[in-house]
Amino acid sequence: MSENIVTIEHLRKSYGKRLVLDDISLGIPQGKIVGLLGANGCGKTTLMKIITGLIHDYSGTVLFNGHRPGAYSKARVAYLSERSYLADWFKVSDAIDYFDDFFEDFDRKKASELTERFGLDSNQRIKTMSKGMREKVQLLLVMSRRAELYVMDEPLGGVDPAARKVILDIIMKNYAENSTLLLSTHLVHDLEQSFNHIIILGHGKVLLSSDIYDIRMQGLTVEEKYQEVYGDAWEVD
Repeated sequence: MSENIVTIEHLRKSYGKRLVLDDISLGIPQGKIVGLLGANGCGKTTLMKIITGLIHDYSGTVLFNGHRPGAYSKARVAYLSERSYLADWFKVSDAIDYFDDFFEDFDRKKASELTERFGLDSNQRIKTMSKGMREKVQLLLVMSRRAELYVMDEPLGGVDPAARKVILDIIMKNYAENSTLLLSTHLVHDLEQSFNHIIILGHGKVLLSSDIYDIRMQGLTVEEKYQEVYGDAWEVD
């Protein structure tokens, strides 16, 4: 059994009267590519924001390598948000400078290589970019860190089918060796060959946390297991 890089015990999180995460406990294994699956509204993004230290008002215990989310974890966890967080007036070069100043594990050489690979102009301002171009900038910044844990919220969500393979290839070839990837996605079929482990959330609960090997020993694909576990819970929570 792998050690867990993240350990969660009895986690509860509500937005007003709406309970999003209902007393969940799980471990995220070290050195694995972990798929976080579930319908819209099931708490995937909330869980990721708690792990990365962006949400603090919850009950229960969340530990990254034995530490509560904070300065220690933020220096070692790279987060790719589903939404843009870069200032509109930033040029690509400004965003790279910002990450280089903020994170000791940032690799400027890799950032330059990925800027070129994505066909981005380092002098172009964020406000003049399309949604897809902004997502490429955020991805290159995250993948240029030598993080211990990469947390990615729908990294292929806004990407057209033709570009998915390229983006996925960049993610798989550029994350730091022996690190952990936690990826939320609706594109189970496109990503299931990359996963080592999956976590399925539904109605505020952990419906399944399983090694891929155990699923395949049942003669099932990840997509088939997802449908089996979710049953009639495909609708928005």
